[in-house]
Amino acid sequence: MVQETTKALKVVQEMLTAFGKGDMEALKQTLSDDAIWVYHGTDGIPYNGTYQGKGGAVKFIMNIMANVEVLDFQVAKIVADQNTVIVLGSEKQKIKSNSEVLEQKWVQVYTVENDLITRLDEFANTAFSLQLFQK
Repeated sequence: MVQETTKALKVVQEMLTAFGKGDMEALKQTLSDDAIWVYHGTDGIPYNGTYQGKGGAVKFIMNIMANVEVLDFQVAKIVADQNTVIVLGSEKQKIKSNSEVLEQKWVQVYTVENDLITRLDEFANTAFSLQLFQK
């Protein structure tokens, strides 16, 4: 169990490092071919939805980058238990369409199987985000 937790934590940390560098090829190496990434939001947030596969995960990130300028992205805490890794963090973004600044905390829940990320579920204050996107 400890070894499984350590491996799961390591692969999520590798993915976060690749994300921080903007290295999508390295990021894809941490994902299973059939990975599912879900941003649990509301319609009207441009990157809301479910994305499938390595290409889908990259599309999710590209959708974010197309709509906001990331001013700050911080990981506050990582908790790992067997094949589940929970990442708590915060971000500050400038919405490109209207220059509104979105500051929020978020929770990301990763599932890791066979040393690869198979699922991401991300939760944030999407009602607040939607208000800013609609201004």
